[in-house]
Amino acid sequence: MIYALDGIAPRIDPSAWIAPTAVVVGDVEIGAEASIWFGVVLRGDTNLIHIGARSNVQDNAVVHVNPAAEHRCWIGEDVLVGHAAIIHACTLEDGAFVGMGATVLDGAVIEGGGVLAAGALLSPNKRLPAGELWAGAPARRVRELGGDERLGFARGAPGYVENGRRFGRGLKEL
Repeated sequence: MIYALDGIAPRIDPSAWIAPTAVVVGDVEIGAEASIWFGVVLRGDTNLIHIGARSNVQDNAVVHVNPAAEHRCWIGEDVLVGHAAIIHACTLEDGAFVGMGATVLDGAVIEGGGVLAAGALLSPNKRLPAGELWAGAPARRVRELGGDERLGFARGAPGYVENGRRFGRGLKEL
């Protein structure tokens, strides 16, 4: 379900995959080979939501904004947003990872390669540095990620690109 609001329509790269039950409203940009999964809501009603190339927003996640200029939502390239996450008026830099059920609030930044654990809450205006794992509510630094862990997270985005292609080719309504 893709909707224009007040004459502003989402801009979606033709190679992106959007599940038929996702809702995309207003000022939303979705990049090449990105995937937006079942039950996701992208509500760009008062500001821009940008989702970069090869990023994915997984089932039942919500992405929203605030009208202040600094409170758009910027999701860079190769970002993974886990199931049922809430992403609100924040920045997820290229290669960031947000775990299932986690929440990222206004003005917060997750740097590239930073990981917010499942169920964590990143408070407004907090910065999660590159290569670190944060957990808890409010989220705090747990540790530096090891090299193998970083490689594992980096493999996630290409896997979702392929899964989006698979669903684009093979999903059939019955």
